[in-house]
Amino acid sequence: MGTELDFFIALYIFMLAAFTGYEIIARVPVILHTPLMSGSNFVHGIVLVGAMIALGGAESTVGRVIGFLGVILAAGNAVGGYVVTERMLEMFKTSGERK
Repeated sequence: MGTELDFFIALYIFMLAAFTGYEIIARVPVILHTPLMSGSNFVHGIVLVGAMIALGGAESTVGRVIGFLGVILAAGNAVGGYVVTERMLEMFKTSGERK
């Protein structure tokens, strides 16, 4: 009974976070999306650490698989944030400064 309750609480928190994130990002003007994402790269690192902690605490095979997928997706998200930042900074260089 406790495991089912924990699952529903975790699902509820996830759904609430997804909805809140969508509502916040949807209200950001298009011109601010890239600076917003480059400024929040540290959040991606926190998500990655959280996914690693969840993977380390997993006791079942399903939990380990979900934790592993979380680590992979969080790492891709963090790397993607830095790639976008690099591309954004490259756009602001003059033609003589580019590689």
